[in-house]
Amino acid sequence: MAKDMTLLWVTGSPPCWRVMIALEEKNLQGYNQKLLSFDKMEHKSQQVLDINPRGQLPTFKHGDNVINESYAACFYLESQFKSQGTKLIPDGPAEQALMYQRMFEGLTFYEKLNVVIYYSFDWFVPEGERHESALKRNKEALVTELRLWEGYLQKLGSGSYLAGPSFTLADVVVFPTVGTVFRFGLSPERYPKLGEYHNLLKERPSIRASWPPHWLESPKGLDTLKDI
Repeated sequence: MAKDMTLLWVTGSPPCWRVMIALEEKNLQGYNQKLLSFDKMEHKSQQVLDINPRGQLPTFKHGDNVINESYAACFYLESQFKSQGTKLIPDGPAEQALMYQRMFEGLTFYEKLNVVIYYSFDWFVPEGERHESALKRNKEALVTELRLWEGYLQKLGSGSYLAGPSFTLADVVVFPTVGTVFRFGLSPERYPKLGEYHNLLKERPSIRASWPPHWLESPKGLDTLKDI
């Protein structure tokens, strides 16, 4: 089954990481994969554009089926391989409702993180177009978002996953964002529940197996978020 799958990805990308975690959780190791480079503009190569005309990563294909949106790919993998590996969508309506809610809130979390991170670099906003007032506003929005997630985890109690006692698709898609905020210097002392959640999941086999390779090579990340 996995031999019919191809994933084109880039290290450190939360959307790519989501799909890789899902593949691991569904015991689909051995898929075809190729690590590409944003710096070399390989996401705009013909190999990618043939599968994903948006020129974005991840680019994922199973047989003749192309699913490039990371959330869609995770749903697809759970649907097609629901009896294999970890069951990622709980049966109980309360836990399922919370899972869906946190999953899609995770998109807002990721967006607010990106606005802060990328505003500081030339990737999205040229230096001459950056304004301290905008950066301050973006950081304040991220603080509000982080406090929301801190409260969600506080309410669930120690040792909980995002939707309750079971690891679900919510964790698959949101953990890469949590991993990224700590990689960029977020203080676990300032956000202890997020820090506890990060520590709970970072040694999970699916997450260890898909940990961004350049993070392993350089364990110390950046300090962009140290004052957040």
